[in-house]
Amino acid sequence: MILILLGPPAAGKGTQAEGLEKRHGFRQVSTGDMLRAEDAHGSAIGHEAKAIMDRGELVPDRLIISLLDRRIAAEAGRDLILDGFPRTVPQAEALDRLLAARGLEVSGVIVIDVDDAALVERIVGRFTCADCGASYHDRTRPTRVPGVCDRCGGTEFVRRADDTPETVAARLAAYHEQTAPLLPYYRPQGKLFVVDGMAGIEAVAREIDSVVRGLAGGVAHAKVMRGN
Repeated sequence: MILILLGPPAAGKGTQAEGLEKRHGFRQVSTGDMLRAEDAHGSAIGHEAKAIMDRGELVPDRLIISLLDRRIAAEAGRDLILDGFPRTVPQAEALDRLLAARGLEVSGVIVIDVDDAALVERIVGRFTCADCGASYHDRTRPTRVPGVCDRCGGTEFVRRADDTPETVAARLAAYHEQTAPLLPYYRPQGKLFVVDGMAGIEAVAREIDSVVRGLAGGVAHAKVMRGN
């Protein structure tokens, strides 16, 4: 089975992908991780990709597809979750061609649907302990003692430089412009499943599990699959 997880920044894709790995034995395939690994190993593709990213440009689809093809071949027979790809309709079309050449296809596309305003609050309010990396949030998960890490007792905290309302708004705009068109691409194929990302992590996981079980049994889950 090959799944794609879609959703705007901070929708919880990484958390849900980890859960699918633990509960169902999926292997997460992250294009970002593959690019970093290639650079660390000193490969030609890694050097080329790093030079492109250092210039502030997007890595060409041809490099991503080449890496993805190799990874899918190496993971033959395993259930996969694609993370970070596709992001555009041309990439989705390229992915379909890559999989078809290996006698495979995308099994389902799960969209974690979250309100933009809620996402801005999620992202802007998050911070981590500088010592141990424990994650917190101003409103939903503050430290038990103000200014003191629950895990290690550290008193230094950091926030990502790009976790500002302006940067988050720009990232959301890019998602709606580039990635949201994937929904009407996959919907006519009967592969699109939308889950309520405004629910708690466990509730979202249960909805995703329902989709996975339905796909494994060859049955579409009507309660979760929506047309909007």
